[in-house]
Amino acid sequence: MAKLYFKYGAMGSSKSAQALITQFNYEELGMTVWLIKPSIDDRDGADIIRSRIGLERRAQVIKPEDSIRAEYAKTGGTDVIIADEAQFLTPAQIDELRDIVDEQDVPVLCFGLRTDFLTHFFPGAQRLMELADSLTEIKTVCACGSKATVNARIDENGRVVTEGGQILIGGNDRYVAMCHRCWKKRIREQGA
Repeated sequence: MAKLYFKYGAMGSSKSAQALITQFNYEELGMTVWLIKPSIDDRDGADIIRSRIGLERRAQVIKPEDSIRAEYAKTGGTDVIIADEAQFLTPAQIDELRDIVDEQDVPVLCFGLRTDFLTHFFPGAQRLMELADSLTEIKTVCACGSKATVNARIDENGRVVTEGGQILIGGNDRYVAMCHRCWKKRIREQGA
């Protein structure tokens, strides 16, 4: 029986690498994979999923107005669906992925962030937390050695940013994974 999986972690926790490794493992067994990513994530190119360790694959781009069901139907069916940066999918698209799991018996593995730079849920991630059969945290470490859970947004001077829109696409140039304690400490120190 197929399941909806949400594998989440802070920035730099190897989510994209794990998504691409998972795709490779399925394909090595002769299975077909529909690899998708939201259109808002154009950091490495509109249709490219790239990990920090250099793994890279092309993926189908999903726009906010796209129907996942309709796009999936165009594939003719696959053995598995893998979605990277799933936090940027709309809640309605997450619902459609859930429907594909239930109605087509196709496993769906979603990789992404749980929360933004202010520790608030992304709408797609919140819906995944509500609907997923399996939730797995992909762990990474803060500079202090504790588990990192916060995606701290930083400016060009390395200062933690606490204002702005929820979405700002970036990598190590814009975000640092931190534990909650270090994040709050940096904010307090910057305010002094």
